[in-house]
Amino acid sequence: MGRMAPVATHEGPDSAPSATTSGLFLVLEGGEGVGKTTQWQRLGDALRAVGLDVVAVREPGGTPAGDRIRALLLDPASSLAHATEALLFAASRAQLLHDVVEPALARGAVVLVDRFLLSTYAYQGAGRGLPMDSLRRVNALATGGRTPDLTLLLSMPLATAQARAAARGVMDRLEQETAAFHERVSAAFTEALSPAWQAEHPEVGPVVAVDADSSVDAVTVRCLAQLVQRWPARFRDAARAATGALVGSASDTAAHPSAPATS
Repeated sequence: MGRMAPVATHEGPDSAPSATTSGLFLVLEGGEGVGKTTQWQRLGDALRAVGLDVVAVREPGGTPAGDRIRALLLDPASSLAHATEALLFAASRAQLLHDVVEPALARGAVVLVDRFLLSTYAYQGAGRGLPMDSLRRVNALATGGRTPDLTLLLSMPLATAQARAAARGVMDRLEQETAAFHERVSAAFTEALSPAWQAEHPEVGPVVAVDADSSVDAVTVRCLAQLVQRWPARFRDAARAATGALVGSASDTAAHPSAPATS
């Protein structure tokens, strides 16, 4: 199957979304501890709050088969060959596309996915050292040529992200990997931001960086700003609401500062 044409609607700044608005396929990416899943949840909430049809799913998982694969992949007790790991991720992805993503896009929904193909290239490619050509071929079958309309790559210093991941407590099989492994993954994500890399990997779609080394609210506003830049009519209401909430919170804090601690 050939590569699908992008499904994004090119909305003008003063246009309004219509009943025939095309679906959008949006991905959040990043290494362990950058706050990716938190932003995936918050973006979904922000978009639903202004009436958008949003389908938020995660990888691996999102289907009964995918959830079983997820449990196996992330269980620290699982002993998997690197190739087995890559094939299981691709299998979960294929089922997710078939069962959830494609039907949602067909009805015009905004699909938010926590991880997608770029994670395979970073974790199983750079991290595990598997051949990129093999990963591309397997995932071409898994995705059927479906390309994200935009990937938001959350970034922060690796040491900060690793400290945050460790502070969460129990770590899954991938989070428990060596520092050298996570350094390779982080470098691969950084490389994916270059225009040259993206030109060589069109199946990943456009990738933009979002500075995640800030408050949760500020990062959400930055993510929404990236969406507004590309699809203003569809996302500006959500961005205005999120920005207003952030400003209101700051004003409340200034007006009612916390009382100083007493001994």
